[in-house]
Amino acid sequence: MKLVNPIGIMVDSLKLGLYEGLKKAKELGADGVQIYAVKGEMEPSNLSAATRKELKAYVASLGLDISALCGDLAGHGFQDQQANPLKIETSKRILDLAVELGTKVVTTHIGVVPEQVNDPIYETMQRACEELGVYAKSMGAYFAVETGPERAAHLKQFLDSLSTDGVSVNFDPANMVMVTGDDPVQGVYTLKNYIVHTHVKDGIRLREVDAREVYGGLGYEPMSHERIAEDAASGATYRELALGEGHVDFARYFAALKDIGYTGYLTIEREVKENPERDIAKAIDFIRGYK
Repeated sequence: MKLVNPIGIMVDSLKLGLYEGLKKAKELGADGVQIYAVKGEMEPSNLSAATRKELKAYVASLGLDISALCGDLAGHGFQDQQANPLKIETSKRILDLAVELGTKVVTTHIGVVPEQVNDPIYETMQRACEELGVYAKSMGAYFAVETGPERAAHLKQFLDSLSTDGVSVNFDPANMVMVTGDDPVQGVYTLKNYIVHTHVKDGIRLREVDAREVYGGLGYEPMSHERIAEDAASGATYRELALGEGHVDFARYFAALKDIGYTGYLTIEREVKENPERDIAKAIDFIRGYK
């Protein structure tokens, strides 16, 4: 099996700041980068037209693509009807920025999809995602839901209920392994019509957990990014590990991606604090072993 997919790096995983992270991604041999666009210098309202043009030109000067922006607004995703108007508007502005910078993918977490379709929260999420999906589709773009909070079959059921594929999937195999215990290989086949971007990450599950304890939900306090990083390194629920050290069967996973015809980015995400650059360099070598 020979992979043809380009390799990306989540710039924020390098913990160097935006421009230093972009340079380091190039030095490490990445083909592209994913960039958080929620706060700080990458928040859309903080980027003038001139700054956007400069950033796009700088990324191109390094010979990199932008594989996706990350538009995860945290909290309860789109479960809160009162909070959704602002979150939807913010998400649209992140998508506008993405398209302007030359990518058509914004990855996000929408919140844990309730098991029961008659749950009012299910309907609230459905309405929000319908609006976002229609908006994205009008631009030939995608909001890509990250896998992990629910099993693949349930996520597919939710996506199938929307009128377009403007809300699609950012496939993260480690999240599935670590939180729901779902099989990423089967998940690829289940979600094959929706996968527009992927993360490359590995990990193990240490105990069963309600996904809302990890990702948050109405009535549950979501973990902060700092807490997620701490739990990924030493938590009692799951453990994020370097590629090849966890329970993701990458030979079968990559074969499944190839089998469904996915030729998009394999973007490395590393959420632990210690030596991310070392681990990301090793991850690139690991993926290249399949090329």
